[in-house]
Amino acid sequence: MILKKGELFNGPGGLSLGAKNARVVDPATGEEWRIEHRWSNDYDATACNTYRLNICNDIDDPSVHWGPVEDLPIGDKNVLGDIDCFAFGFPCNDYSQVGEKHGLNGTYGPLYSYGVKVLKVYQPKFFVAENVGGLQSANEGKAFIQILTELEDCGYKLTPHLYKFQEYGIPQARHRIIIVGIRNDLDEQGIKFKVPAPTTVSSTEYKTSAEAINNPPIPEDAPNHEMPRHTAKVKEMLSYIPPGENAWYPGIPEHLQLKVKGARLSSIYKRLDPNRPAYTVTGSGGGGTHMYHWEELRALTNRERARLQTFPDDFVFYGSKEAVRKQVGMAVPPQGAQIVFEAILKSFVGIEYDWIEPAAKLQLKNLKGKQKVTVQDSEVAVTQ
Repeated sequence: MILKKGELFNGPGGLSLGAKNARVVDPATGEEWRIEHRWSNDYDATACNTYRLNICNDIDDPSVHWGPVEDLPIGDKNVLGDIDCFAFGFPCNDYSQVGEKHGLNGTYGPLYSYGVKVLKVYQPKFFVAENVGGLQSANEGKAFIQILTELEDCGYKLTPHLYKFQEYGIPQARHRIIIVGIRNDLDEQGIKFKVPAPTTVSSTEYKTSAEAINNPPIPEDAPNHEMPRHTAKVKEMLSYIPPGENAWYPGIPEHLQLKVKGARLSSIYKRLDPNRPAYTVTGSGGGGTHMYHWEELRALTNRERARLQTFPDDFVFYGSKEAVRKQVGMAVPPQGAQIVFEAILKSFVGIEYDWIEPAAKLQLKNLKGKQKVTVQDSEVAVTQ
């Protein structure tokens, strides 16, 4: 059983690699269920090339459409054929906790609506949508409610959840909202998606940054593994920063301290703690935000950052070092995505698996009155 997948905002292919690696065998028939790429889109040319190279195995594959999503001929099935499932990690720039947080009022905030358009036109069996945890608080909670309402109105039973990826074997403290939608008619037939239970409950068992980077050692000729260069002053400053600390560590001599007023971002020249998962890999930012080795006086290479994101060493990122850094940081960890996609396939096959209640509990029955969304232990109430 092969399910054809469409995707918007494909990036380098973190979601798609997870989908591609997902495999479930029906114990009753021996039939294997898997997901294959059919078409995708992204505005980043280098990300499209990375996706073509690793997901499609062809740098010239025409099914990966480069350009603004606004120009994509959604609904033209001569260009974008029928699909069974859909994925979209819609741009998070306006929802991220780092930044101006414009939400729906920003340049990127409204782009989720193109995913809604795909759902209305194609009506796939299921979809997976992903965004940053900050989505839940954007526009005082109204953005999250609006997005969920529009997705639900496309005819889907929604299961949104704030996934803490370090609880799923990912060597990184990365928290992302993932919304799984099962088409209503299939849900009524008994196909019920449930949030897969964490694979690692105790923090003492989390996969550490040192384990991810060092075990096994990265081959010297691995792609995207160019060593960064630093000034003598940066190296000297790093020498005073212990693992897990940043540029505001009190032990740094005054002549090496940063002279930036009001800036205390914890990721500035922050060194990894080798005994804990890494802090969140990001794709943007200037000097001091490149993630720093716990022992060596340097920033991580892009390959080391890719290890923290669970990309295999043979996954080749296309483009300049900065372009690659952006792609790695913006991606969904493939191993985390695979867990979600395999849970969906198990739901379709009817295979039981360990699950938990979703962290985001929705009450959207009365769309003309008050709407309430509970995420973790915080509650947002909105009256329309």
